[in-house]
Amino acid sequence: MLRHSFLFLLLCLSTAFAEDTRTKVALAGDSTVTDTAGWGAAFAKLLGPKAECLNFARGGQSTKSFRDSKNWQKVLDSKPAYVLIQFGHNDMPGKGPARETDPETTYRENLIRFIDEARAIGAKPIIVTSLTRRVFDKDKIRGELKPYADAATKVATEKQVPLVDLFTRSVELHNKLGIAESDTFNPPGKDAKTTDRTHLNPHGAEVIAGIIAEELHKTAPDLAKLLK
Repeated sequence: MLRHSFLFLLLCLSTAFAEDTRTKVALAGDSTVTDTAGWGAAFAKLLGPKAECLNFARGGQSTKSFRDSKNWQKVLDSKPAYVLIQFGHNDMPGKGPARETDPETTYRENLIRFIDEARAIGAKPIIVTSLTRRVFDKDKIRGELKPYADAATKVATEKQVPLVDLFTRSVELHNKLGIAESDTFNPPGKDAKTTDRTHLNPHGAEVIAGIIAEELHKTAPDLAKLLK
């Protein structure tokens, strides 16, 4: 009986050790990165057994509110090896002073702080530009998030961190698909009169996560090795 108990304890300890040695990949972002309304859960499924995805993204968050609400501190406290950072949707004008940032000043400054603080704990930050809204002007994506995507791209270049240009890739994708096919990415709206062209259903999440994985193979091959 004692021998069986000892073996069981060894098994538990070895399992816990195996889990502890998995590489932590943290996600920091808004609702388009969450498991329920974004690409987070679909991306986690693409990671192999040697990696663990920790999703700290929260709905309604901007680069400002994510820090103010202490969510960014939770990312740092988890001690990840990698941090994928995607914001922009709630940084835009009209979101209120608690969330709004300017792409050329405060948005840029917030991203730089995220990068510097991630590096300070030994994590490797990766900037992901904003996922486009699937809103068309005639037959082309309107792309109102471009100033934030451009600012994030400049920061990634200046700080020499890997960039996943999801904004450009998603704009190209939906311009190619057109309105009807792009609408297959839409989750249910709040009511029968509402169409949600910002968030993702499971199909949309899988496609977008696949694009992110493709880009990581180009810009962050060390992280890409952890993908299936």
